[in-house]
Amino acid sequence: MPLHKGASDSPGEQERRLSLNPFIGEADPVSGMTTAPPKHRLPDGPMPPSTAYRLVHDELMLDGNSRLNLATFVTTWMEGQAGVLMAECRDKNMIDKDEYPRTAELERRCVAMLADLWRAPEPGAVVGCSTTGSSEACMLAGMALKRRWMLRNSDRYPATARPNLVMGINVQVCWDKFCTFWEVEPRLVPMEGDRFHLDPQAAADLCDENTIGVVAVLGSTFDGSYEPVAEVCAALDALQERTGLDIPVHVDGASGAMVAPFIDEELVWDFRLPRVSSINTSGHKYGLVYPGVGWALWRSSAELPEELVFRVNYLGGDMPTFALNFSRPGAQVVAQYYTFLRLGRDGYRAVQQTTRDVAVGLADKIAALGDFQLLTHGDQLPVFALTTAPGVQNFDVFDVSRRLREQGWTVPAYTFPANREDLSVLRVVCRNGFSEDLGELLLEDLRALLPELRRQPHPLSKDTAAATAFHH
Repeated sequence: MPLHKGASDSPGEQERRLSLNPFIGEADPVSGMTTAPPKHRLPDGPMPPSTAYRLVHDELMLDGNSRLNLATFVTTWMEGQAGVLMAECRDKNMIDKDEYPRTAELERRCVAMLADLWRAPEPGAVVGCSTTGSSEACMLAGMALKRRWMLRNSDRYPATARPNLVMGINVQVCWDKFCTFWEVEPRLVPMEGDRFHLDPQAAADLCDENTIGVVAVLGSTFDGSYEPVAEVCAALDALQERTGLDIPVHVDGASGAMVAPFIDEELVWDFRLPRVSSINTSGHKYGLVYPGVGWALWRSSAELPEELVFRVNYLGGDMPTFALNFSRPGAQVVAQYYTFLRLGRDGYRAVQQTTRDVAVGLADKIAALGDFQLLTHGDQLPVFALTTAPGVQNFDVFDVSRRLREQGWTVPAYTFPANREDLSVLRVVCRNGFSEDLGELLLEDLRALLPELRRQPHPLSKDTAAATAFHH
């Protein structure tokens, strides 16, 4: 989809106005019909708030139902009390810590809780901040990796050395953006056979004196699998023994960093590994908060160069800030703190285990239909990927995705990257709020569609790039 554009040059489109129901007007039900606002320029004058509300509300009815969106990892349900708290805080500017010191304190407590959750050897030494999401958090982590490398190689950079970042080709698109925006060479480990994420030895083999770090993803968005963080660190330990190269690891835990600590407690992926220098997560994914909050933590201040932290005083007080933006609402940070208090470890464990149980159960039932082959089973992230079974010739995953959308479900279909462009899959993301009952409804709709799909002469998708509902 292209970036948003201005109004069309077509005279007809320029003159097109929003249409109003006569009953919308506050007092005169007819006047609204003659004063319908334009669509692509500011109206000449104001209108009653109820009229403006109804115009926007009615157009948004055409959006999909977020609870039935099985493409997104983002939280689509919170308790009413959380919504009230967020409404009470939406006018608070998160950056203004002098004016809103208690909101700033809640942010600090969340960082401390995450440092403890992620097994930092010295939780008090951890530094961190909230962000607008894990994409911004990844950008900040990447900036810190690059700056540390620059400081170590000041005699070679930028004259002769070009920094590179090693990661699997399955990383989220924010890492591609980071490498483009900050002029870092991406060194991507491709998929091979049934391996759909980073291979530890392949990652180590791509490292050299210009490598700023290796990114390991705890929960790939392609199939929901965890990358082997400990094995990556071990391969880099061996590399250091052979060559002296000391390559740090950043864990992109956008989803898994809020799943593994609760239901995979024996899995070692976090600050227990000395080579892990930083971790990020999305509060608005399996952190169970509405969109707009992420977190980035560094093992200590040594991993976050001081020169990247800016201090401003024109809002009052001395405020250190490390962010790509400035003003943003404090509501999501408050909601994160509320959720931490509300659930605690046992509550998070119950929510994440239930979500995984729903994913595993649904994956098994879909596999039992006989038309699909599971690539993952939802037993790491509560996410699973599947493709059509060998021998299925009448339809493909794009047909399934399109037909499910007719029933209100958004189940993305997409192709894998190099070297598995031959593989097209469906992916189902299970979140808190996607209950076993909803899973059964999805299964019923899928069962109802299969007889028609089986009768097709061939797959009906002509342009799979356009057909996909998932643009990574």
